[in-house]
Amino acid sequence: MTKEFHIHLVSDSTGETVSSIARSVMSQFDDVEPIEHTWALVRTRGQLEKVLDGIREERGVVLYTIIDNALQEILIDFCRQLKIPCVPVLARVTREISAYLGAEAKAHPGRQHELDEEYFERVEAINFTLAHDDGQATEDLESADIVIVGVSRTSKTPTCVYLSYRGINVANIPYVKGCPLPENLFILKRPLVVGLTISPERLSQIRKTRLVSLNEKRDTSYVDIENIKEEVLESKKLFAKYKWPLIDVTRRSVEETCATIMQHYTKHKEEMENGG
Repeated sequence: MTKEFHIHLVSDSTGETVSSIARSVMSQFDDVEPIEHTWALVRTRGQLEKVLDGIREERGVVLYTIIDNALQEILIDFCRQLKIPCVPVLARVTREISAYLGAEAKAHPGRQHELDEEYFERVEAINFTLAHDDGQATEDLESADIVIVGVSRTSKTPTCVYLSYRGINVANIPYVKGCPLPENLFILKRPLVVGLTISPERLSQIRKTRLVSLNEKRDTSYVDIENIKEEVLESKKLFAKYKWPLIDVTRRSVEETCATIMQHYTKHKEEMENGG
């Protein structure tokens, strides 16, 4: 009989490290099904309070990678009051989870690297994402997990590829001023649609660099700051109209953008499962 339990993965970064370690450790246990709750980019007291509320609601093992000592102490004290394990990963992970489950970790060298179902799901996700890059195959958007919309040079493609390595089917649609978007984009039911934006000044710099790399020296509306301001403003109005989550990538790395998208995606899946 499979035993389910909640596991909270808390990180002040993208959560990739703690997630990878959790998966590696759980591969050592038979007949155990973890219910993962990933809390990424936790860097302030306010953000941590939301994490604590989630842990209180769904008690289970807590694994964390947080550098700030004050936040660590708050998390550790909170878990101590609830009498649940709170483990700084990279140390004692297997022993702590083994004690919590009352199950002995079995030695399966290299088991986490087997070509299992998860591996093939990632491969399929990568293929899907590449086939649906930059507005391709838009008739198939309903089969995506996430659809990303944004003006040119907002890192849509690298963001999609990064997410696909986590087994997420992602499509991206460019927002081009004056060009209509696919009609089915506005009636999607299953996928989460996310809008990416960026400061016009930063976008102008990126586009100018792009044109230089292509040996294009002519001034065009593509890099004109006033045109870019209108383009960004119009796209943001569109995202607001359809209530799509909006993420500003001006000062975010691709990893940070993906972590934020995954937070929205987790919430979206929960709402869908609850009939929202």
